[in-house]
Amino acid sequence: MARPPLVPLGPELTAAERTRFARHLLLPGLGVDGQRRLRAARVLVVGAGGLGSPALLYLAAAGVGTIGVVDDDVVETTNLQRQVVHGVADVGRPKVDSAAEAVAALSPDTVVVRHGSRLDALTAMDVVADYDLVLDGADNFPTRYLVGDACARLGVPHVWGSVYRFDGQAAVWWAGEGPCYACVFPAQPPPDAVPSCAVGGVLGAVCAAIGSVMATEAVKLVTGSGEPLVGRLLVHDALRQTWDTVPVRRDPGCRVCGAGADPARPLGWATSRADGAAPVDADGSGGGSRPSVSVAELADLLREDGVALLDVREPGERDVAAVPGSVLFPVGRVRAGDPLPVDGGRVYVHCKSGGRSAEAVDLLRARGVDAVDVEGGILAWSREVDPSVPTY
Repeated sequence: MARPPLVPLGPELTAAERTRFARHLLLPGLGVDGQRRLRAARVLVVGAGGLGSPALLYLAAAGVGTIGVVDDDVVETTNLQRQVVHGVADVGRPKVDSAAEAVAALSPDTVVVRHGSRLDALTAMDVVADYDLVLDGADNFPTRYLVGDACARLGVPHVWGSVYRFDGQAAVWWAGEGPCYACVFPAQPPPDAVPSCAVGGVLGAVCAAIGSVMATEAVKLVTGSGEPLVGRLLVHDALRQTWDTVPVRRDPGCRVCGAGADPARPLGWATSRADGAAPVDADGSGGGSRPSVSVAELADLLREDGVALLDVREPGERDVAAVPGSVLFPVGRVRAGDPLPVDGGRVYVHCKSGGRSAEAVDLLRARGVDAVDVEGGILAWSREVDPSVPTY
């Protein structure tokens, strides 16, 4: 159902603003008052990546008065396939800087607040509390759950999107008005249980489709227009070109927004694991000690005959880059307990950056295999051993 506008009226529009936003002023249910609310709105965008890029541009074009950008990453060449707020000249620059400049070029009157550090349990509440709503385009589960937790505690609408390959999802989580993120996704999945876009790929235009939905939901919430995606999960299949909605409900027993939720607990803790264990590391690995070698040590070992090196990535990743002499054996086959494609003896294991290889080594050692983790994976190999190997 429709809800009251989230943001009070801002100052009267100038003549120049009436011209610039004329197409908004013509819209029933938005009009002059809606544009004044947009000018007064403060919107936080978490992640200046595939989803954040189109959302940032459309929020700026819509005349949102203040936009906060959270991202601690730098622009990489692989980002340019979908992260349209950055350009070739921005490679190597902080994403918050190139994003802020793109917003300023489109809407000079918009104030951009740069948050160049990753949100954590100590900072998330203070950052989120300074905004009317949050658009969550984070690319990792720890940040998603942290943002969802902070929004639920503060009662701030949480406009969320997710993309993978040719599929996308979007919703508005809003504790007190409907379900929060944790009501529907109560626990962070184990490392690599859900492949990332860096592993499985993503069609860039799908990011644009979901990012524009997120921007639309933000405009609707700010202005009180239409019916927001509260209590509904929007599901997009780009290959079939379908859009479906799935009803979702608030969980009365939710550990984040339910009646028994503990407001004194550490932020993000309740949703870190289904079993209540400590959160996983930010890179998706669970930590712990295991035998390991550096990529430089591996390079020395590979000069000898008979060294077994397993690549536990997916076939598509191997098409992009491979360590010479490695044997493909995706981590899913390790989980399934399939026989190893190498002879007995010590086995070295690598993935892209270390998360999947660490899991594979633990599983293999539990089976009695003398498995050793290659720290940093193929990204470290490209960086420290053979720069001709592409990164992704």
